[in-house]
Amino acid sequence: MRLISLVWLAALPVAIWAADKVKPLKIRVGLWEVTTTIAHEKMPIPAALLEKLTPDQRARIQARMDAQKSDSGTTVTKECVTRKRLDQGSPFQPNRESCTRTVVTSASNQLNFRVECSDQGTKDIETIDIEAVDSETVRGSIQRSVTGDDSVNASSTFYAKWIRASCNTTR
Repeated sequence: MRLISLVWLAALPVAIWAADKVKPLKIRVGLWEVTTTIAHEKMPIPAALLEKLTPDQRARIQARMDAQKSDSGTTVTKECVTRKRLDQGSPFQPNRESCTRTVVTSASNQLNFRVECSDQGTKDIETIDIEAVDSETVRGSIQRSVTGDDSVNASSTFYAKWIRASCNTTR
């Protein structure tokens, strides 16, 4: 659902996928803890999308946005990094095939690219920089601009630390 992709920035550390060939980051596969900090309090939802939501959906989204505001824009998530995701250049998030990506730099310790998505009159442009500090530590940043009925600019930084080889979270 497009609405979810507009509010992902608060909870989604890195949005990348395999639109072209990249050199995999030299990091370990397995379970990672990702801490993301957003440089704004609240990201508004374009009016055209809000109009399409039911009252219940609007209330849930508003509650999430209020929660984001109260926690200072920092979230911690767990991500399973697989060999396939590394080979595709998408270590921390699944593919988003409807978008296009332009790789600027691709090396075993660095990945920089630009992402463009368009849907329902909304254009989403992201510039993503990822650095593998070592095989168990990754850091990076995302600059994001969403334009449509409303325009939003946001930036975030993230820090990821490898936890263990198994992605099983019931351990």
